[in-house]
This record gives sequence, structure tokens and C-alpha cells, in this order.
Amino acid sequence: MVDWDLAVSTATRLVRSGPEVTREEAAEAVAELRRHAASSEQHVREFTKMGSPSGGTPVLVVDRPGWIKANIAGFRTIITPLTERMQARRSDIPGSAALGVVGGKVTGLEVGMLLAFMSSRVLGQYETFAPAEIPADLSGLDAEQPTPPGRLLLVVPNIVQVERELEVDPHDFRLWVCLHEETHRTQFTAVPWLRDHIEGEIQAFLAETDVDPATLLERLREAMGSLPGVGGSNGWPGGSSSEEDGGGTGSLMDVVQSPAQRAILGRLTAVMSLLEGHADVVMDGVGPQVVPSVEEIREKFQQRRAKGAGRLDQLLRRLLGLDAKLRQYQDGAVFVRAVVDAVGMEGFNRVWTSPNTLPTKEEIHDPAAWVTRVHK
Repeated sequence: MVDWDLAVSTATRLVRSGPEVTREEAAEAVAELRRHAASSEQHVREFTKMGSPSGGTPVLVVDRPGWIKANIAGFRTIITPLTERMQARRSDIPGSAALGVVGGKVTGLEVGMLLAFMSSRVLGQYETFAPAEIPADLSGLDAEQPTPPGRLLLVVPNIVQVERELEVDPHDFRLWVCLHEETHRTQFTAVPWLRDHIEGEIQAFLAETDVDPATLLERLREAMGSLPGVGGSNGWPGGSSSEEDGGGTGSLMDVVQSPAQRAILGRLTAVMSLLEGHADVVMDGVGPQVVPSVEEIREKFQQRRAKGAGRLDQLLRRLLGLDAKLRQYQDGAVFVRAVVDAVGMEGFNRVWTSPNTLPTKEEIHDPAAWVTRVHK
């Protein structure tokens, strides 16, 4: 299904070089990010009133090729059931082996190009589905080490690049980024069932994937008929711009979704909105006490988020669903703040009780409905 070696080589060949730094500047940035990640854990736990220490999940400070290889390892882990289904289905088809090799190389190129694009934009990431060990060929600034599932990645060249672009205090900015990413690590280490729940939803989504090429082609044709100017109405794809049906983000993922997949994606969207919004609220809540220039950083960073780069960058963001991710930050933060205002942080933390207390996609936009349902 995917030639992973080709994906790695393609991405690392196309990845942009990072900002110019001296060896001393790089070493100082790496050391400071490690310190901030460690101190952020206590700040986040005190503010959120959540759980216990991280339990050994590592913090890795990596370069762009290191981020690429770490994510490919995670992709391989999560889509293994789908690739096994496809291999079993193709086993009785004449010529399937040759077609599989060709298709794997095409997909490997596509994955590599995508990761090369993303690798210069990600500041940090809690990699939920990291394998139990870092791959032996993981490049970057941290050495290979055995790990429990999940790890926090901080992409040092991207952090340095953005702090320079924004012209903000680098020490404050690095701590501010660590507060956001540490919140994600706290969410998954303090809520043991969360990882399995999300993985279950993703596997359900993949199980609904129709691997019949004819079916995928038909869906592509239907999506093309929905494009503005090609016979569709006001949105892309599906002729709707409201997203009320659980999809409709305008990303390439929408093209091949079945109704069941759109329902699953609606639930995943609600969870991701909660996690991203919660991290933003924590980052801003802790910030004034430990990040002196937090207001300046937040204002400039929000402007950067909203503006994006050039037209090509904006198009790619839309195609890849990155604009939808920005809305997750905004919608989720509004939800978290409204619930905390209504029932306090302890009352909000009932959201972590079980999958049944997670907000629905509708409740993300109607926090009072969640409060009524969970606190009745």
C-alpha cells in the first residue's frame, strides 16, 4: 500500500532547510526546550487538576527529518490493519503483486511530499500512536531509546524560525509552546482510556474504507460534480459549506468518505476540538504566571495563524484540512472556557470520565447542552 522507505527518502530529500543557527545556538535551544518541557508538566498539572506524572513518556527534541521519520513510524503502526486487509483482498487477483509495487511507490511519493510540506510547519506534537521503540534510523537531535507508547516531539528548527519571524522573546516563546504540547501529553497520560478510544475510532474509520478501486473512482467523480463551477452549488465537496453533516471540510479526505465514515469523523472532530481547545486554554491560563510576554506572543501568533502564507500555501492548507484544524482550536477553546465558567475546572474535568462524557460535535458548539447532559 505504501513504500515507506520511498516516503522517507522523498520527504527528507524535499524538506526545506531550517533557519541558520550556529552549533552553540542549536545546542542552547535544545537544552532550553528540554528544561521547559520538564517544568511545563508541573504547571499544567496544577492548572488542570489532572492526574499523575507522565509515567516515562519521553520528550524528544528533533529536527525536520527526525519529525518525518517519527511520524512515518506512527503511520505504519495505525494503518497496519488496513494494509493487511488490502493484501488479503489482492492475493487472488492476477497481477496484483506488480500493481501493488507500483501503487505502493506512488503512495510513498505522495506521503513523502505531504510530510515534507508539513515538517516545516509543526512546532510540536504529542505522537499518540508512536511505536514502543523509536526506529533505529530515526535521525534528529535525540538518540534512540526504548519508550512506552506515546511521545512528545518538539521540532527545534521550526520553533526557532517562528520565534524569529514573530520577533518575540525566544525564551518565553519556547516555554509557551511547551505548555501547549505538555497539555496534550497530560491528557493522554492522565486519561488512560483516551488513546484506546481514539485508536478504536480510527480503526472503525479504516474498517469502513472500501478498497475497491472502482468504488473510489466513482466517489471521485461524484466529488468532482460537486465542485463549484463544475455543477455543484456553494461548497466543496458535497455542495454544502455548513459542515453540519460531520464532514464538508473541503479536504481531500472528504472525497472518499462513506456516510458511516462521516459519522465517525464527526465524533473524532469533536474529540480533537476538545483536546486542541483545552491545550490552548491551559496555555493561556498558565501563561500570565510564567511567560512574561504571553499577551504579545498570543496576539502575534494568532495573526500568523489567520494569515497563513501565500496563495499556494493557503490552497494546500485547505486541501489537506489544515484550516479545519485551526477551527478546532477556536471551537474547542470556546467550549472549554464556557464549561469552566459554568461549572469550574473540576466540573469540566468530568469530560474525562469515559467516552460517554466526551462532547458531541453538536455540543462543541453548544457547551450548555453538554453541561446539562453531564451535570444533570
